[in-house]
Formats: sequence, C-alpha cells, structure tokens
Amino acid sequence: MIKSEKEELIKELNEKFSRAQTAIVAEFSKLNVETVTKLRKKFRDGKVDYKVLKNTLAKRAAKGTPVEVISQDFVGPVAIAISYDDVVAPAKILVDFIKDLETIKVRSASVQGRRVDVEGVKALAKMPGLPELRAQLLGMLNQPAGKLVRTIAAPGSQLARVLQANVDKQPK
Repeated sequence: MIKSEKEELIKELNEKFSRAQTAIVAEFSKLNVETVTKLRKKFRDGKVDYKVLKNTLAKRAAKGTPVEVISQDFVGPVAIAISYDDVVAPAKILVDFIKDLETIKVRSASVQGRRVDVEGVKALAKMPGLPELRAQLLGMLNQPAGKLVRTIAAPGSQLARVLQANVDKQPK
C-alpha cells in the first residue's frame, strides 16, 4: 500500500471514528467466508459498519476521536463494528451472532467516548434498542391521552346504556 493510499484510509477511518456513537472491537480467528458474509449482512441490515482493521493505520486514525479510548486493543487480527445512530445495535448483533462461535471474541467497546469492557458490551446488548425505546416512549405518552378520552366518554356511554336498557324494558 503506497503512502497516499494509507493517508486516504486514515482520513476515511478518522471521519468514521469521529461520528461513531458506538464502536466495538472484536478479535477474530479462523473464520470461513460463509460466516463472515452472514455477519456482514446482519450488520448491514442493522445499519452498522463492519471493518477489518489495519492496526497501525487504525491507531493513527483514532487519535482525537471517541474511539481513541479503545485504540490499545488494535492488536492482532481485529475488526470493528461502528454505529452512528443506535448505541445498542452493534452490541445486540455481535453478542447474538457470537454466542455459538468461539472464533470471535469481543475485546472492548467505546460507547459515546467511554471505554466499556466485555461485560459492559453484553449488558448493552440486553438493553432495548432505539426503535423499542421510541415505541415505549410513544406508549407512555399516549396512555394519559387515552385515559382522558375514556374518562370523558364514560358518562355519555353510561347514559346511552341506561336509555337502551329502559327501551328494552318497555313492552312493545
């Protein structure tokens, strides 16, 4: 790789690392093409970038970014999963995918600029994702409005039931 290509790669990685909400460093060994393809597809579906790193270039690119806190883990064969929006998505995908594999191991993660260990990544994977949190929030916001509507409508519906019962009692 020539120097200009390296500089371009460093610049591209630095831009990605700067925007990263979550970045998870995973160590991999002896992965076949089929497994890597499945993993990459899951990451693409979850809107997560997955990249195998050139360690020295990645360390240079990480300087001054939120990913710098985990740059010491860029040793040996490693890859990084980066999410720009959903903090939980890469952890969920990776932890779910590797539970049956021994060839991929999570080393550490950077979550909004803070270093998180393997146990922290597993705990992050158990948290609800952004879509689930939005749905829960929407449900919580709609609950009082629904109660208000039911409360306001209750006297009218009770009156209607009383009148209907009265009509049903009358002889024809």
